Amino acid sequence: LQKVSIINKTYSTFLAIFPVIILFISVLANSKYNFSYDDNYLSFNISYIIVFFWSLKRPEYLGYGFIFLAGILNDVIQNNPLGISSIEYLSICVLTAFVRRRIILQNLIYDWVFFLISILIVGSINYIILVYIFNIPIVYNGLLLGLFATFLIYPILAKILSWIDNIVQASINDKKNQ
Repeated sequence: LQKVSIINKTYSTFLAIFPVIILFISVLANSKYNFSYDDNYLSFNISYIIVFFWSLKRPEYLGYGFIFLAGILNDVIQNNPLGISSIEYLSICVLTAFVRRRIILQNLIYDWVFFLISILIVGSINYIILVYIFNIPIVYNGLLLGLFATFLIYPILAKILSWIDNIVQASINDKKNQ
């Protein structure tokens, strides 16, 4: 009986930190997934979606410290100046906190529109910092195409993350009822 209890506690703890695990896996897997077609590269950033979704729906799952650490790790992996991704991720958190306070009814369409606005603001911040402060050349068309591709896959990943959120919430409710 005690062995089953330990397994249940381990499972509940794993589910409670699962959003953090997903974020770090996406960062370690290089966070930007590139596809080439006729010498054109299409990339999308799953980390933006994860940070936006969890900080909008359940901000208690991802702490700002974990988000900051994921950004630093992303910068090290992608050879960016340290702190750029952290600024991007935390900017998304600030924007979602603003949206969360203003929206009474949340649904996928509203979230999707605000996600577009958020990633456009974050992309602009990214471009300004990298080009004007660090003098790193960036192809703006490629950045916009990547942001648009990220925008397009948001509904699919939001449904998957909602399903994961339902599993985590069921586990938390079961833990409270015991």
